[in-house]
Amino acid sequence: MVDSPGRITLWGIEVFMAAADERSISAAARRLGASPSAVSQQLTNLESAVGATLLQRNARPIRLTPAGEIMHRRAQTILNEAAQARAELAMSDLSMLKRFRLGMIEDLEADVTPKLLAHMAGELKGCQFLLETGASHYLYDQLDARALDVIVAAELGAEADWVEVHPLLREGFAVAAPRGVIDPEGDVLRQLKRLPLIQYTQRQYMGRLITSHLARQNISLPHRFELDSYHAILALVGQGSGWSILPPLALMRARRFADQIDVFDLPFEPLSRNISLIARKGIFQDMPEQVAETLKPILTDSIVAPAIRQHPFLSDMLMVF
Repeated sequence: MVDSPGRITLWGIEVFMAAADERSISAAARRLGASPSAVSQQLTNLESAVGATLLQRNARPIRLTPAGEIMHRRAQTILNEAAQARAELAMSDLSMLKRFRLGMIEDLEADVTPKLLAHMAGELKGCQFLLETGASHYLYDQLDARALDVIVAAELGAEADWVEVHPLLREGFAVAAPRGVIDPEGDVLRQLKRLPLIQYTQRQYMGRLITSHLARQNISLPHRFELDSYHAILALVGQGSGWSILPPLALMRARRFADQIDVFDLPFEPLSRNISLIARKGIFQDMPEQVAETLKPILTDSIVAPAIRQHPFLSDMLMVF
């Protein structure tokens, strides 16, 4: 059905918010899974309905007009209420939930995500599941933009007041070094300093977390590589090109390199991060907590237990909440 000009529709408001947030018609279209022409038509219809120009579409990037600023504030409330209504209807009878959009950090996509989705698919027979994987900061942005309902990601510090957080896993970081190169009975840090550090990219939060931790302890380490792939990092470590600092999730995701590396506790102050399930506060009632409780035994069986069997010292630094 084609929306009639002069009528404010929920879809039109969603399109407006996407265009306002993305500052681009084409980016809004990609986010919504629509064509740019359809987005432009919806914006035209909405502007006709409210009798005002909401976006300066000839600007690059596009900008909100004064009327658009007012509409943006009101539209946020409208979308919140619509999401709340959908959630309340769904939670009154979970079989009514028609779509669930999940964001998952790449660390968990192979071992954990299929088991979670299989469980949820068994519970929610008529629901369509949409999965997006990526870095934690990207998933937070997608949750903020309402492109995702729930995300599983690393906590990035102080949480915004619009989210609810359900802790899942705490993991400490460890050293991955070439097999047989480091004597664990000697001065491990001194030995590591003879090799270059293969650094996780500082474009992502985890890389910045590691760099900040080293700086706080006045530890300066030479590095030649800065990569965003666990597999590439551990392949280089296994080949003897250097060593790295990684969390157990990275070691488990790239476990095919296990016979080429040694894993040690950090030879300086410990460092850890929390993986949590995060959702917009008050939208899905107790469903996020239910999903978190479903995830915990999956994490124990798929990640924690195998990691500790392979590296027993991790028992003190890897735990499900």
